[in-house]
Amino acid sequence: MKLRTLLLGSALALAAASGLAQADDQSAAAKPVPYRYGMPMNIDKVLAMNETPTDECKVIKADIKFLDKAGKVEDVSYRKMSEACDFQN
Repeated sequence: MKLRTLLLGSALALAAASGLAQADDQSAAAKPVPYRYGMPMNIDKVLAMNETPTDECKVIKADIKFLDKAGKVEDVSYRKMSEACDFQN
C-alpha cells in the first residue's frame, strides 16, 4: 500500500514539474527577439506592428509580429525613430 502511494505521488510530482517546464518555455517564446543587423527575416505576412507611443522625437522600441515563409510566427523587436519626428522640421 505504501509503495503504491509513493509511486503515485512521485508520478504526480514529475507530471507537475514537466508542466511547469513547458509553461516556462511558452513564456520565453512570447518575448520578441532583438533584431541584429543582417538577420534574415523571410517575412510572408505581417500580423502586427507595435511601438511605444510618445510625443517626443526620440529613438523608441518597436516590435513586429509576422508569419515567415515556413509558416512559423516570429516576433522581432527593433529600435526606430518615433512617429513624432515625422511632424517636426
